[in-house]
Amino acid sequence: MMRLAVRTLRHRKSGFIATFVAVVFGTGIVMACGGLMETGIRSNVEPQRLAASSLVVTGKQSHLRPGAEDATPLPERVGVPADLVAKIRSVQGVSDAIGDLTFPAVGTAVAEGHNWSSAVLAPYKLTSGHAPRSGQVVMPGAKVGSQVTLVIDGEPKTFTVSGSASGPAGHAFFADREAARLAGRPARFADIGVLVAPGTNIDDVRDRIKALDGNITVRAGIDRGLAEQPDAESHRTALISVAGSFGGIAAMTMMFVVASTLALSAQHREREFALLRGIGTTPGQVRRMILGEALLVSLPAVALGAVPGIFLGRFLFDQLGSHGVASPVVEFSQGLIPFAAGAGAAVLAAIGAALIAARKSAKIRPVEALMEASLQRKWFSWVRLLFGLAFLGGGLALLIVTATVMTGPLAGATAGPSILCWAIGVALLGPFWTKAVLAVWRWPVQALTRVNGRLAIRNVTARSVAMSAAVMPVMLAVGISTANLYMQTTQVHAASAAFTRDLRADAVLVSDAGLSATIADQVRAVPGVASASAFVRSTGTIDEPRNAPFDEDGAPLLGVDAQGADGTAPVRLTSGSLAGLNGSTVALPEYVAGKIHRGVGSTISMTLGDGTPVTLRVVATFAAERGYENIILPASLLAPHTTDGLTKQLLVRTAPGADVGPALAKLAAAHPGVQVADRDSLVATNAEDLQTQAWVNYMLVGMLIAYTAVSVVNTLVSSTLRRRREFALQRLTGSTRMQVLRMLWTESTLVTLAGITLGTLVALACLIPFSAKVSTSAIPTGPLWIYGVIVGAAAFLTFGSTLLPATTTLRHSPTQPTHTD
Repeated sequence: MMRLAVRTLRHRKSGFIATFVAVVFGTGIVMACGGLMETGIRSNVEPQRLAASSLVVTGKQSHLRPGAEDATPLPERVGVPADLVAKIRSVQGVSDAIGDLTFPAVGTAVAEGHNWSSAVLAPYKLTSGHAPRSGQVVMPGAKVGSQVTLVIDGEPKTFTVSGSASGPAGHAFFADREAARLAGRPARFADIGVLVAPGTNIDDVRDRIKALDGNITVRAGIDRGLAEQPDAESHRTALISVAGSFGGIAAMTMMFVVASTLALSAQHREREFALLRGIGTTPGQVRRMILGEALLVSLPAVALGAVPGIFLGRFLFDQLGSHGVASPVVEFSQGLIPFAAGAGAAVLAAIGAALIAARKSAKIRPVEALMEASLQRKWFSWVRLLFGLAFLGGGLALLIVTATVMTGPLAGATAGPSILCWAIGVALLGPFWTKAVLAVWRWPVQALTRVNGRLAIRNVTARSVAMSAAVMPVMLAVGISTANLYMQTTQVHAASAAFTRDLRADAVLVSDAGLSATIADQVRAVPGVASASAFVRSTGTIDEPRNAPFDEDGAPLLGVDAQGADGTAPVRLTSGSLAGLNGSTVALPEYVAGKIHRGVGSTISMTLGDGTPVTLRVVATFAAERGYENIILPASLLAPHTTDGLTKQLLVRTAPGADVGPALAKLAAAHPGVQVADRDSLVATNAEDLQTQAWVNYMLVGMLIAYTAVSVVNTLVSSTLRRRREFALQRLTGSTRMQVLRMLWTESTLVTLAGITLGTLVALACLIPFSAKVSTSAIPTGPLWIYGVIVGAAAFLTFGSTLLPATTTLRHSPTQPTHTD
């Protein structure tokens, strides 16, 4: 049977091109996602500043809340206690341990400051000059004796260059005592570099150091680079999540597309299978032949699909890195595992599709084979009905969960998968849904097209099963495209509305090098300024009480200054006041306070973003949009527990009618790196950040849409070419080429309308509950032109994939022999 399969492929190449193309693109997409997943898991960052250390000790970047099963990732650098250095030095096999202080020190070609004793970890070596003393600094490539100005904690400070050193650029080294004072964290190091004695087993030393403290992480080899780049660690989870979720959807879509393509190819060869059964071929032999054909097509397609998969994976990683989803310093990894995942998914899809396609053909009794081959095959089976209802039930269950349980952006976790359940469920019961929709569209189409319309509608009615095979890819493309794109636009609009609804600032001062308390006092003294407040963002967890309504990603934290009713804090108070927001205090969203049964005067226990536990007294509660709740803390408490320890934004509210723009601009000019923006700029910046995050999803969804478009083209071209004998018969009975094309035009109209209708209904089943939870309306938000482009693309693909091959076929004489594949 394998020899027969090979001969079949040799003489029926066009019948398997669609399957070949689907497997090639499917393999490439799944392999690219596998590469992103492997990159996220490995997170390889080549160490530079800590390259000379054998081991690097960092804080544990996760926190397990009391009673929780999963740990919450900590977004800020946790650091390690300073007294741990002495303990590590006493460990057997350790020759030395050096604590590293890291803090922002912004200047020309400089971004970070460190203590001079940590320079040996690079290693940095003096090329001229001497080690730094008080008021001095050592910088790579700097001129000894020159003066440099560095902005540290928002204040410009001038230092004398005492020495120049060889080593990675971008770092400045200060005397140890001065570095501890400038860092503002004398009790904690960013990390500890460990030097291991020659001949000592590093793994044994690592195990001994781990035993010293359960809240540390000991890194070796290439993992040492993660200590230098804490952002790479925080982006790790996001990259794995994006790759996993999109890769799973892509794999399911690929399996569905490949299965439908191969099944359609098998249906087109019913006469061939009928003839084989009629001459004595056993069902097992038919199955083996179809399976052999599938393998012969899929294996070379998998090998070819690996080539675009490599380049696509690299392209996606670069895009994710440039848009803040992945860390650009991480090395892209795509080894054998992603290839095995893509190849395995493609081959399994082909094998599964081949077995399904061969099931009915192999079970036909020889006596009935030739008769059944000339008739329309039945689509109904208990297995198909069972799986179709199961997927529709899954979509309904996810709809209910989205509508009743989820809140805010979390609704996407159930609304996203529901679109696939709805689409696959409708596709499995495609003939039923196609007949139902065509029963509605047939009358207006017939009224507009008259004779050709009646002929097309009779064709559609007689070939409803074959017609559903053409409608379902259009439904899949329209449904997935509409749902995913409008989910993004709706979420962006809702998040932007939540940000601006309570925004009370008229201007904002921004500096990547930090804003000092001095600037804040100067801003408050400007005539016309009603209020000014620091604005800091981070993430933390509520440990006690344990029933806080936040997931394992933690609770968003906002840091602001104490203020009265005219303050800039983006809140609508319901009880208490922010005038007492200082020290260890907190303001809670009203919903959160009610959930954990805490009011003004009560206390809660939290863990901040760097792992520091705090006990806070509630001073106020405020109204907040569900799903967009933030916990408000004093900026003076929150800022020191962020990675850079800086306040980078200062919100300003002006008195009615006051114009403080020129005064703020003059004030900003006196402080290096400080910029002034108005309210519109602040809103636009937030919207730009949201659009950047959404753009990544647009890109990934776009790939999926392109792949479903391949399915549309494959299916329609194959279906049209199969009807060559029918077209020839129509022409022999008196129809002209234009009449046949007008009939196909009408059929394409019906296919397009049916596919768009079903796809729109499938999308709405996902979008309505999602929109109701994310925003204040069940109607999705977004420009109508997106839907117009989707509909136009679906129509273009449908008409083009039908009329172009039909035009080519009709050029030949109707008496010319035709093939049925």
